[in-house]
Amino acid sequence: MSTLIQGDQLRSLLCGVKVQRATATLPQTAAGALFTVSGGKVLITSLVGEVTTVIQTQADNTKLTFDPVDAGATQDLCAVLDITGDAVGTCYSLTGTPATAMQDALNFLPSNKVLAQPLVLKPGSILLDCAASNTGSVKWDLTYIPLDNGASVAAA
Repeated sequence: MSTLIQGDQLRSLLCGVKVQRATATLPQTAAGALFTVSGGKVLITSLVGEVTTVIQTQADNTKLTFDPVDAGATQDLCAVLDITGDAVGTCYSLTGTPATAMQDALNFLPSNKVLAQPLVLKPGSILLDCAASNTGSVKWDLTYIPLDNGASVAAA
């Protein structure tokens, strides 16, 4: 007898464990922690933000970065994207190539955006880095697969 796998079970098998970060206002000319990786290395399979409060209309070059716990400087996970005036429902995502700008699109399904090149991250923090002090807020969803025993990701 076979068992049908669907919904959350299927996503966990294909994309990994899902972690959600509740909507929060943008960091003001700073980097703010979104997620914390702990206990070992993880494979990030998707990372999607969705605008929940309209982003203020003024230039704001924004990117996602990673700050490792052990040593080394903060590294870009993508190139900057100007998020000025983005509407509610605009979704941000990564391709997995750090030199490529963060992607944005209005009203696509965040759960369908899997990284073309998944990222291996060691313990540290995933940060949202905003160049300006815009108003607005974004909620974030991340999926990952633990590569080391005890490795996990939590919302910051």
